[in-house]
Amino acid sequence: MSETTLLEPSFADAVAAIEAAMELAPQTRTQWVCWLRQIAKMVGRPMDSIPARLTSARFAIDRLHHARVGANPKTLANHKSNAKAALKWFAGMRGLPSRGMPLTPEWMRLRDRLPDQRARSVLSSLMRYCSARRIEPAAVDEVVINIYMRYRAETTALARDVGARRSIARAWNRCADTVESWPRCRLLEPPIKAQEEPAEDDFPEGFRTDADAYLAGLTRVRRSAKGKRIRPCKTSTIRRCRAELFAFARKAVRIGTPITSLTSLGALLHPDVVEQVIDAYWKANGEEPNIYTIELGQKLLSIARETGCVDDAGLERLDEMRASLDFYRRGGLTEKNLAVIRQVQSGNVWSEVINLPRVLMAQARSLRGHAPIKAAVTAQMAAAVAILTFAPVRLSNLVHIRLDENLIKPGGLDSPYMLVFPHYDVKNRVDLQFPFDSELTGLIEEYVHDFRSSLLRGSNDLWLFPGENGGCKDRKTFSGQITERIEKAVGLSITVHQFRHSAAAIYLQHHPGDYETVRRLLGHRSIQTTIKFYCGLETMQATKTFGDIVRKKMRFIPELT
Repeated sequence: MSETTLLEPSFADAVAAIEAAMELAPQTRTQWVCWLRQIAKMVGRPMDSIPARLTSARFAIDRLHHARVGANPKTLANHKSNAKAALKWFAGMRGLPSRGMPLTPEWMRLRDRLPDQRARSVLSSLMRYCSARRIEPAAVDEVVINIYMRYRAETTALARDVGARRSIARAWNRCADTVESWPRCRLLEPPIKAQEEPAEDDFPEGFRTDADAYLAGLTRVRRSAKGKRIRPCKTSTIRRCRAELFAFARKAVRIGTPITSLTSLGALLHPDVVEQVIDAYWKANGEEPNIYTIELGQKLLSIARETGCVDDAGLERLDEMRASLDFYRRGGLTEKNLAVIRQVQSGNVWSEVINLPRVLMAQARSLRGHAPIKAAVTAQMAAAVAILTFAPVRLSNLVHIRLDENLIKPGGLDSPYMLVFPHYDVKNRVDLQFPFDSELTGLIEEYVHDFRSSLLRGSNDLWLFPGENGGCKDRKTFSGQITERIEKAVGLSITVHQFRHSAAAIYLQHHPGDYETVRRLLGHRSIQTTIKFYCGLETMQATKTFGDIVRKKMRFIPELT
């Protein structure tokens, strides 16, 4: 529960008012109270922390999905509808404004002088907060804004990032310049990075030449410091390396390193400069460095070693920084991925995902007669989800599946499909082979023969998932469609890549410790990679098993009388 106290009536206040309203029918009182309590339980927040204002509460209410709260769609729809009716009655009974706390006369006068609807939209929430806190317009400063933004983040669904704060400051300052009687105090506007940082061409030519030479070297076969052969990097990887290198250089300039002093790559990677920049990143992260900062230490050391731009003493200092950062490295998955895994390992959500392709294909059949494109896209989603549940491949491989090349029938036309990727098409250079069963084969064949032609738009390409403008489907578009379709159907927000984590979690749940099979399933080159990411996934199963043991040993003692 948040420690922030609501400045407006809560669900608890609405329940108390409904229970005391004798003018309401007894059945209505009972049902409304029950529905509000059920909604609060489904949202997972205490009654006194949820605003009883419909324009605020509806965001949390509308996000509820029937599959995840254990209700059928009609029951949940009734809960939502009646909870909203109760909140509307409460607002009318208490005379509550639809947009939050009422404004004081001072703030009301200022709001009436706002120049346009945009300014009113941006500043309205701040005005209502200050009114409730009895903060006068002239007293608004950075401290007030800090407290307001924290309250906004903890009690509303409004944006609370740097962009939102910048919008508020800009609107306030514009009013200070143009609106009569507006307080003359100005708010700080968080800067936009692109406007405050130097462009690549602003750096000295020597640094840019060294950077280009290093990045060009990534396109060739090379050797690591230990003599290990390293294959050429992909174009996308080189773009990322370039962006990271110049981001580090801009950070150095931002914290005080003169841009004119960065005359070479060695000047940027000098231990004194690196130490200052790493400290700045670490300070921004908080008490512990995040994974980006930790990885940065290793990457900078690797660049220095590979290019030879730092002497041995400097390399030793860089290695010490890397080691100090590496102390905070944690194995396993990120919290965001773990949140998905917990849902997958609990309840029936994964069973619903596995059965979703059948549901989607049935929808596609019903749409085919009057909406062929919509039907084809629905069938395409069915095929994609079905493949991911059996073959958790990376997104790049999924969109590049080609008929008769990756999706083949080695046993003949009447045999099931097999999905294969040669090592040169896989990120880790590992051959992948996934035999499909007859049911999955039938679903894919139905999509290919009955629906796929509507998406080809006259093309003869063999892409399983063709795009709009020729070639395969755009990765970002395809990934977003898959995630959106699954979330809409079963309430689970899962990305294409998280199918890989889910596959590992499900297998280890049934076969604890069998990392070698997981390694082969996911196409990892090293089993250490598999263990690093998934070594903790058996914890949930272990604790569940232990709980079952404890439960069996429990003896209930009759209550003494």
